[in-house]
Amino acid sequence: MAQTTGRRRPAAAQRRHAAALLAAGALALCGTALAALDEPVKPVPATLMQDPARVEIGRRLFNDVRLSANGKVSCASCHDPAKGGADGRARSIGFDGRATAVNAPTVFNAALNFRQFWNGRADSLEAQVGLVVENPVEMGSNWRDVVAMIVRDADYARAFAAAYRDGVTRSNIQDAIASYERTLVTPGSRFDKYLGGDQTAMSSDEKAGYERFKRYGCVACHQGVNLGGNMFQKFGVMGDYFAARGNPTEADLGRFGVTGDAADRNVFKVPGLRNVALTAPYLHDGSARTLEDAVRVMFRYQLGRTPSAQDTESIVKFLQTLTALPEASK
Repeated sequence: MAQTTGRRRPAAAQRRHAAALLAAGALALCGTALAALDEPVKPVPATLMQDPARVEIGRRLFNDVRLSANGKVSCASCHDPAKGGADGRARSIGFDGRATAVNAPTVFNAALNFRQFWNGRADSLEAQVGLVVENPVEMGSNWRDVVAMIVRDADYARAFAAAYRDGVTRSNIQDAIASYERTLVTPGSRFDKYLGGDQTAMSSDEKAGYERFKRYGCVACHQGVNLGGNMFQKFGVMGDYFAARGNPTEADLGRFGVTGDAADRNVFKVPGLRNVALTAPYLHDGSARTLEDAVRVMFRYQLGRTPSAQDTESIVKFLQTLTALPEASK
């Protein structure tokens, strides 16, 4: 149920609550047909219930350029719902015109990921919001100024007072934006209908692509509700992608930049593939311009194989069945 008492759960409790809703929603969506299919991928839950008042505040904040230092960018600048929750750039452009270090992942279904950012440095959506606002390239702001700006805005102040017992605080701002982001799940794709037992939801070519996706081992990392987003993996298991590409950057270090552990060098959060057809270009460096390019890179460096033209075409057809829109935008 949505929280309506004004008392906010601790972050850990919120995450447990969201996980429980996710599991319950997946079962409710597909019932016994899902169990009968016994697939390594699960359907997106119909909703992750959130407090509507907090969601509305979060929606406004998500689109508010005043969260940035100079009023140039908002969360939606890099995570535009009209562009699949991303921005269509290899690298996003921050508040002062500089390019970010990595490609912006989609905000759609981000609530289903076990960590946020490519290197997993945030363990919740709330933490992710906290870091982006003060990032010197992305928003370049500071939380003292953001809180003061929102306190001065009478509409925001009234809305926060009604939705939160302690009104406008940094924590509540982060919570509101995260609450909105949790509404951006995308149930009802043709693939989810297929998982639910509708054999007509996918063509024979698309089903063949899914079988190849499983047979070649893509599903070893891209599984679960979000077809990814629930584990870390080294990029370049079967070859040195970075040596072949050249021009290494600090962002290429991946998880190593967070932990300092040599075993985490070039390790990244496995991206979810939901709505992947909408979010080109691909990879953390934005170097794969098309889904076909991304499939070939993954085959080469993660599987140690060269896909045939038919393999590539078939898997891309499957990936295109993962497209759906958040209920809030329908």
